[in-house]
Amino acid sequence: HVQLVESGGGSVQAGGSLRLSCAVSRNIYRNNCMGWFRQAPGKEREGFAAFNTGGGAVYYADSVKDRFTASQDNVNNTVYLQMNKQKPDDTAMYYCAAVSPLCSVLPDASFFSHWGQGTQVTVS
Repeated sequence: HVQLVESGGGSVQAGGSLRLSCAVSRNIYRNNCMGWFRQAPGKEREGFAAFNTGGGAVYYADSVKDRFTASQDNVNNTVYLQMNKQKPDDTAMYYCAAVSPLCSVLPDASFFSHWGQGTQVTVS
């Protein structure tokens, strides 16, 4: 079974930074797609970052490009999201997600099979 556990959310002022972590119980794939999503109250879930764990480019939405950075630590089976220069529009519940196939574009939420519980990020 694959389980994702997110942490690191909280409150930050505009222009500040937060670092989210997504711990994977077991990485059963040598190379699979990981994604980061966020959803604000009353809004649709937005995928803003995705990458393949085997290496390669990270795909970012324009809304976070040059501000957010997704990375991974294979030794600790953990995926990270560094969020810099945060804006009030970044306020949302943030989720990490995983799926067996590879991704070559920024996928829709329906593409992913495994999800974390979410962690709240509030920017004021």
